[in-house]
Amino acid sequence: MLAEEYQKRRRLPRRLQPSTSEPATFSFEIVDATEEHLPDVLALYRHYVRNSVVTFDEQPPTISKYRARFRHLQKLGYPFKVALSPTGVLLGYASVFPFREKSAFRKTVESSIYLGPAATGRGLGAALLENLIESCRAAGLNEMIAVIADQGAEASLALHTKFGFVENGRMAKVGFKFERWIGIIMMQKSLRS
Repeated sequence: MLAEEYQKRRRLPRRLQPSTSEPATFSFEIVDATEEHLPDVLALYRHYVRNSVVTFDEQPPTISKYRARFRHLQKLGYPFKVALSPTGVLLGYASVFPFREKSAFRKTVESSIYLGPAATGRGLGAALLENLIESCRAAGLNEMIAVIADQGAEASLALHTKFGFVENGRMAKVGFKFERWIGIIMMQKSLRS
């Protein structure tokens, strides 16, 4: 065959060609939550209530109850952080609330971190927890407690361990959700210098 007899080389359609551009970076900003964030925060929390055992709530709270809780946490001076995409979409949140209602526990808080499904495994949980820890220190809190489900929360256990939380107790079969018993693992981090 002569060179002029060769057919032109075929090319893949553009949509099937490998991308030549760099993949988009995952970026976010962590800010103090405001009441305007609460509908999105509650929507994310509802996802976890309905689909996982990481919260033992079986019914999501109403927006009015959630707003009242938020205002109470604000009054106590407790941090409540949200992670937002560059376009303002909520990616996750982290907050603390009283570990127990008795006044002697006022310097001890329980932490919560929830990430949107598209934001997991991208470093956002670590960024939120680090920010939350520093905000708790700045607020004069002494101890942080994490109460983690003993099933399906391996990433949360690893994250808290990475930030110096120490396991200090387990309780088996203390919650019943989705027709099964679930235990908890309690972890603690001291914020005292």
